[in-house]
Amino acid sequence: MYSEWASLSAQITANSCGAQCFSVLNKFPASAGREVVISVVKQLGTNLGITQNAEPSHLVKDEEVRWCMDVICFGLSLPLQEHETIKDCVNVYCEWLTALHPQPRISVPKPICEDANLYARQIINHFHNLFVPRQGESSDTIKRQAVLCHRVLRTLQQTAQISQHMDRETWDTLLLFLLAINEILLAPPTVKDDVGDQLCERVLSVLFEVWLLACVRCFPSPSLWKTLQESCAMWRHRIALVDQWNRVNLALTARLLEFSYGPDFTQLKNAGDEDGQLIPAGMTNDCVAQTWYRFLRMIGNPTALCSPHIISKSSHFVQWALTHEKGAETHQHPCLQMLPQIFLNAIRGISSQVDAFLGLSKTALISLTRSSANAAPTTPTSGPPSASSINSLPSIGTDLRPPLSVARPKCNSILHLFGEWLFEAAHIGGDTWLQNRKKQACEASKRPSSMIMENRKGSISLSQPNSLNDPTSLPPTLTIDKYESGRAEAIGTLCKIFCAKKTGEEILPVYLARFYMALQQCLKITESKECDETLASILLHSADLFRLDLDGINVLLPGFIAALEIVLPDKDLKLKTQAIAFNRTELRRSAINILLSIMVLPLHYHTLPIRNLTSDTGEKVLTFLQLKSRLMNILMNALQVETDAQNTHMLLGGLLLCVQDAVTFEDTELGGTDHLSGPGVQHHEENLLSSDNAHALFVRATYLVCHRLISSWKTDLNVSLAALELLSGLARLHIRETARKLTNDSLVKIFEPSQNITIISTDALECKRAVKWICDYICYQCSRPPPAHSKDLHSTIVAAFQCTAAWLMQHPYLLQDKDCLQTVLEVVELGISGTKSQSKNGDLPKFKDEKELKPASMRVRDAAENLLTIILEQVGYFPSECGPESISSLLDELALMKHCNSLPTGDGSVGVCNAEQAISKFKYFVTENSTILALLEEPLGNDQDPQPTVTLLIRGPFGRHAWTMQLRHLPRSKSGVKYHAVNPGRPIPMNDITQRPECEQKNFPEGVDKVQPCVADYSIPTIDQIREQYGANVISELEAMLENQSIHEKLAWAESDNSIDSLSHAQECVPPTVCHEFHAARLFLSHFGFLSFEIRDPHNPIESLGPPQRPLIVLDTKSTAFAMDLDKLDKLSARTHDTVYCFYVKAGQTSAQQIIGNMAEDQSYDSHFANMLQTLGWPVQVAEHSGWTGFAHNSWSLKGTSIPADRYQSNVSSESNYNGAQHVLYWADVSSEIAFVVPNAWNLRYNSEMDACSLSSNCSDQSTMSNVWTRGDDAGSLKSKPRNLSLELDTNTRNKEPVPPTRRKGNVSKPTLLVQAPAKIFLVWLESFEDYLNFPVEDLLAYARTGEELQSMQLPRAADCHVIFLHSLQSGLLRVKLLGPPGRMSFATPLVDGMVLSRRVVGNLVRQTALNISRRRRLDNDNYQPPHVRRRLKVQDIVQKYKMDLSEAELLAHLFQRSI
Repeated sequence: MYSEWASLSAQITANSCGAQCFSVLNKFPASAGREVVISVVKQLGTNLGITQNAEPSHLVKDEEVRWCMDVICFGLSLPLQEHETIKDCVNVYCEWLTALHPQPRISVPKPICEDANLYARQIINHFHNLFVPRQGESSDTIKRQAVLCHRVLRTLQQTAQISQHMDRETWDTLLLFLLAINEILLAPPTVKDDVGDQLCERVLSVLFEVWLLACVRCFPSPSLWKTLQESCAMWRHRIALVDQWNRVNLALTARLLEFSYGPDFTQLKNAGDEDGQLIPAGMTNDCVAQTWYRFLRMIGNPTALCSPHIISKSSHFVQWALTHEKGAETHQHPCLQMLPQIFLNAIRGISSQVDAFLGLSKTALISLTRSSANAAPTTPTSGPPSASSINSLPSIGTDLRPPLSVARPKCNSILHLFGEWLFEAAHIGGDTWLQNRKKQACEASKRPSSMIMENRKGSISLSQPNSLNDPTSLPPTLTIDKYESGRAEAIGTLCKIFCAKKTGEEILPVYLARFYMALQQCLKITESKECDETLASILLHSADLFRLDLDGINVLLPGFIAALEIVLPDKDLKLKTQAIAFNRTELRRSAINILLSIMVLPLHYHTLPIRNLTSDTGEKVLTFLQLKSRLMNILMNALQVETDAQNTHMLLGGLLLCVQDAVTFEDTELGGTDHLSGPGVQHHEENLLSSDNAHALFVRATYLVCHRLISSWKTDLNVSLAALELLSGLARLHIRETARKLTNDSLVKIFEPSQNITIISTDALECKRAVKWICDYICYQCSRPPPAHSKDLHSTIVAAFQCTAAWLMQHPYLLQDKDCLQTVLEVVELGISGTKSQSKNGDLPKFKDEKELKPASMRVRDAAENLLTIILEQVGYFPSECGPESISSLLDELALMKHCNSLPTGDGSVGVCNAEQAISKFKYFVTENSTILALLEEPLGNDQDPQPTVTLLIRGPFGRHAWTMQLRHLPRSKSGVKYHAVNPGRPIPMNDITQRPECEQKNFPEGVDKVQPCVADYSIPTIDQIREQYGANVISELEAMLENQSIHEKLAWAESDNSIDSLSHAQECVPPTVCHEFHAARLFLSHFGFLSFEIRDPHNPIESLGPPQRPLIVLDTKSTAFAMDLDKLDKLSARTHDTVYCFYVKAGQTSAQQIIGNMAEDQSYDSHFANMLQTLGWPVQVAEHSGWTGFAHNSWSLKGTSIPADRYQSNVSSESNYNGAQHVLYWADVSSEIAFVVPNAWNLRYNSEMDACSLSSNCSDQSTMSNVWTRGDDAGSLKSKPRNLSLELDTNTRNKEPVPPTRRKGNVSKPTLLVQAPAKIFLVWLESFEDYLNFPVEDLLAYARTGEELQSMQLPRAADCHVIFLHSLQSGLLRVKLLGPPGRMSFATPLVDGMVLSRRVVGNLVRQTALNISRRRRLDNDNYQPPHVRRRLKVQDIVQKYKMDLSEAELLAHLFQRSI
């Protein structure tokens, strides 16, 4: 940079040598000069005001001042024994220098004040004598000399700062003086505790600080800059030089970033206030830039520090080598043992500047405080060992690495500045470096030994080519491996630079090539397979390397896999040296990040060969597919030994990705090659039958995760949840038959008519073992001692029940196994009751009425009840004929009455009625306080074969079910056979008229008079006694009635004998008319035991207490609100429901309007985004959909019912796709529903109208509707509470004490609970990855409304949203970025932050992650109620509002009443 400029080194040498000759006293003997100095200086010192008041100087002429200065100049060179005299000389000169101050001291001679710059330059040059090291002085006197030197340096620095009169010549003199004293103190080899060692850091700091000041006041000439650079090259064996260089560079970089990138750029915070004030305030931006670049190039290439021969070729080292007793080379001086540490500090300084340009806001990136020059040259101390047991992090999934600045410069720009140094430093000790050294040695050996005269101060260096490059001549502390720490820092810094590449950014191929070569050299594994510092540094800083679209990065894949094989599979990492300073957990985490970014590469590139960077062509060509088994082994082994919670969480997500990708790959590849034949297909099949095919991975993953879950992970909440999520994901995998040709004996085929495919289930034995392990996990968790029972423990149990349900639903044949069925039902019993009926196999079973119900918690009991219901109702039957969108019947009262055809309409015909009319035809009963029975006694259009028929609608906690029952005396096969013969073959009737004998009716038997009467006989009064008691009139009336009855009977007999129906007339028998009316409801209730009232034992005190429990409660359906409450109950789904909002973000978009506008018809977007949407769920039409639609008001509506198409539908435009207006993406299983909505402009208008409508309807309904979920008098305080949907909740207890976890029973009102708002989950497709930093979550919440927000009175916040970002790479893969609220359970699997996915599995994994996020949020919410509990509580509320308090007799009488 300064090659055309002359150096001032000769002038510095001349000044140094001439300083001794300045004084005329040098012509006289030393003793004479000493006496003169003592006399003169003592007199001058008395006027300075140190011991007495200052007086004006008596020196009034220039000659007088010059003479005194001659004397003082000689005094400054006196031996240190004359300390007081030297001190007086220093005091005099320091006082006289105040002539340059705005207010000089009174003791300054007048000539000096008049020409301050001239005399200041002489004084500065005279000060040189003070700094010259004295030979043979004691340490005490050296310390005294150092004190005086500190005084001079402080005075000079202060003068430079406050002086307004210094001219350029004075500035140059000052800078040259500082260079000279640094040269005389620092150029010689370091000797411990000499004056140079004590003053080293101080003289350097003053030099650099004054130099910075000069850049503001009087910018140094290029010659001065060149001299400074040459001088620094001679001081590189001093560690203080690099420390001060780093200090100044960082201070200048901080100022440079301020004006180059603006205030929004991450500010570099220096360590300490002093470093913050290092840069003068008046330095302009252009001056900062110039000064920064010149200081950056001050010490030259730092890699020269790795060559002791170069550092030690100055004349001072040569002189030491020549005068050494035993003879030595210059590079063998002991002070050079600090070179490895100096090299490390230099690279660290460069690394810190790189971090600053990347925007890494770390306080004190390196230590900027002044360190002592005699610090021990030791390697960094080892960091704390990683914990041996799993500990959950406060927020699992959080990235501890600070984010890069968005406004950071391009990688090329940073590499232009620091690349050359870093690339060379990264090759230190590598094969390329050694080859270059050998080449240089060969060239040097061709030249004879010579003595080279350097033009820099005439220094001499002895060049001995044979020994210069001979490593054996170096001391053991200077071998090339001792520089590994600096090399590791350099390659780590390069990795950080390349990992900072932005989307679409181009990096020069030459930089990529050099980087890949450096990485390949550094990734070479030794035979001992130890982790050295370089390898650790690469892994720590390369987490993003394979997910940035770097051209050709995959050539490094084998090297990185070899490195991962060293770090991840072993529990105890083999370190090359125990002094490596890094956190092992962080190293493993970074390695796992790399692993997660390369897991899908083998199946993505398949048989594509991997190019070798070297020119060796004899090596075997390696393909991507051949690396798959190594990656799987790394993953499995790492999961086996991992102890950190977050690392385990990441590995579990990666494991499910691998298995899912393998299953999907084999399915699609085989599906696409079934019609082909040839070696390609054979190769596919060979791979599928290998040890790492989908089936093998499934078996290994299931066994490993179950084993670790039982043995190690059961005490950790997040890891247990992640493991159970993985097992649930494995349960849903369907592996093709071809993948398991070797295990055909264990296959079970299941035909699924809803999808018209045959699924080959996984190994029955493996699935059975997995279910058994999960059940054992539940048993262990439930059996833990009471102190261990906590919310977290119960959350793991609930998740385990959900996982068991997933396995049974996907593999229903497991329930055909007796042992598996018993295991599952025992665990269900344990969850519901708290104990098993048989704790051991040999014990007698204990019946449930003998056990006390003590479940682990109500949450555990609810989960067990849910599993039991799934086993009894859904396993093997889901999806039903209604499809997966509903697990309830799609029939209600209105639909049934349409089939009944018995209700009149207004025109007199028979047709559809409204809900109130339909309900009036039903009888409603409640059983077990949780199930509503609606009974319809009219047959559903079955008049041709009338039977006692009852149609039953059952509304329970787990949905609505419709049944029709008939009472038949014969089976259906026989009841339809009828005999229609013309002549039944009866005998001819006899027409003889029989004579009816006349007989007198007797009221008592004939022998009654013979019986001896007893006292009881006389209790019946006689006729006479009645006549006496009631009178003769009553008896007369009775006698008249008897007589009239007798006459009527005789007339009836006569009429019968004369009629055609009498037996005397011949007539065919005709069967009676068919009965069309039955009291079937009464028959049903009686047959099913609902009318068997409770009989209590009065001798049993337990049964005799409390009111009798009625098996049946009658509901009064006459109220108009009854139909509304039934509708609200039907609108409470028996499954959980969630919504994911999908957005597409084009490059650079930051506003909500721009992002929403991407979904307009006239906009185009990546076709892969549309394909991904199709893999998330099934497209459904909202109007015909009976499940969750993403909007509360039109969800769970029956097909065919008219959804209000008022103003909500009027604004739907043709541009709507899956925005929920007409279509939506939907997916469901037996326990959950999820809708994927792609919002556009319609959603904002729709949500605004819905809010306005909801608020207005709520205000009008407050007078007639009461809050069924509030206690007592709290209903009056909810006037402003919106009530637009099913479950109304009180929010007034927000500041009250927490409600104890109890469930209301019978007539007890439910405690008021505050429901947590459903999790807001966004799925965002990014064209540019960096846009995730500016994604407007807050603004997009207005487009993501379901209608449930007003119920919970909790509007969603941006901080509570979960965002899944997907960025499409050029390779066709997808990069994942997760953002979410901080919390213990925020991040769920299988997606992990930083993971790279294949497009064939993205829909499945995104859906699973969204469902798991929602499940974790529910588990973490103390107030959450499962759907079946909410339905049960709603039923209990209906019972409280509409029950009829009937006695047993009134209940029976009610059954005989017909419906309206």
